[in-house]
Amino acid sequence: METNVLKVEGAGLETAETAKVRKEDGAVPRGSIIYASIVAFFAWVFSTYDFILFGTLLPVMSGEFGWSTAKSAEIAMWVSVTTLIVSLMVGPITDYFGRRNALMLTTAGAAVSSGLTGLTMGPLYLIVVRALSGLGFSEQAVNTTYLSELSGAKKRGFVYSFIQGGWPIGVLFASFITAQLLPHIGWRGVFLVGTIPAVIIMLLRIKLKESPKYEQMREVRKLIQAGKMEEAKALGQLHGIDSEKMTKMSMTQLFASDIRKHTIFLGIAHMFNWFAIQMFSVLSTTVLTEGKGISFDNSLFMLIFSNGLAYVGYITHGYFGDKFGRRGTIIFSWIMAALGFSFMLFVAEGYWPVLISYSVGLFFLIGSYAALYSYMGESFPTRIRGTGAAFINAMGPVGAIFGSLVFTLALSHYSTVSSIFLAGVIPLVLSGLLMFGARSISPSKELEEISQ
Repeated sequence: METNVLKVEGAGLETAETAKVRKEDGAVPRGSIIYASIVAFFAWVFSTYDFILFGTLLPVMSGEFGWSTAKSAEIAMWVSVTTLIVSLMVGPITDYFGRRNALMLTTAGAAVSSGLTGLTMGPLYLIVVRALSGLGFSEQAVNTTYLSELSGAKKRGFVYSFIQGGWPIGVLFASFITAQLLPHIGWRGVFLVGTIPAVIIMLLRIKLKESPKYEQMREVRKLIQAGKMEEAKALGQLHGIDSEKMTKMSMTQLFASDIRKHTIFLGIAHMFNWFAIQMFSVLSTTVLTEGKGISFDNSLFMLIFSNGLAYVGYITHGYFGDKFGRRGTIIFSWIMAALGFSFMLFVAEGYWPVLISYSVGLFFLIGSYAALYSYMGESFPTRIRGTGAAFINAMGPVGAIFGSLVFTLALSHYSTVSSIFLAGVIPLVLSGLLMFGARSISPSKELEEISQ
């Protein structure tokens, strides 16, 4: 090991002592972590605003353009296709060009997507423009990659839960703005409102510092590119980075023998879970108005209340993920969410029973994503952490595509309630069962202890 250290020192890089300091939590100033967390939170809030606003206002847009429920679901499906294509690009950008640069790109994408959607003139234009929402949607994958490399191991999930909790806050903001401004500025104006804060957040991100772990990986990559393989191996060992595996494309590394099973099971589980996200979050107003007969105005209030409760769900799941393990927390929550939504669909009648059962379902379904994204960030090694998180994240739009397709097909044979159950609840149960095939990670482990 001393020989390797000498080689690294000879290359003008870090000593073992310096590397050790940089691996400790204290290597990143507390002020930098707090600033990064605040910016990440608001960036995710407004990315969510743009993303969820599409589903919230889809019934209103459909009314203006004369689209049927089936046509709206078809448009949502194709929007998910374009979102997927763009989302897959973000992972390699994160690993090869830096966490900070990827964060800038995703925030800019959300701003442009929201603004251009306000100029919609037809289905094709809408589908193409909403492709940019894939950048904003990938915000969470980049956030978990970046912040997992800044936060300490013991409370990594709990700290991140506050940032991931920007999802229900973004939904609340979208619902509030819609309720207050839709009658005055129309759906086009509501989309344009989201552009201004997203631009502000993008400017705030200029001051973010790059992740130390990415900088370490960049130094290893420079040595590899210079043909200094022994020096790269020595420096990689100091930082817990496998330099030999780094020579392959990041996407290829996701399916190498050491991590293939985890990638496949986690990806498919997330895909099936997004059947439920598509039904009960993205197309929530359709579910409540046409599935349960709730008026559009009342459905907006339901979304505000239930998503407020879902934020508490994020904090709760972040805490229990740290304490008992994230995989088990996720499995339990997804099964409980399925029970809550089943009760809402087949048992609950009237405003308050629907509101309570829907809120319970979102508490477990949406809240569990605090544990899920922390789990994504820690379960992939540094060399492909961005690619892994972005790939799994992109499986969400895949689930949305198939969820919308199943929902559309089911509507031609079954009632709206039965169609929602087939397209949302059953896949939700399957997603929980599939998580048993992903890696089991003990709480409070350092990133280097989990995977190389």
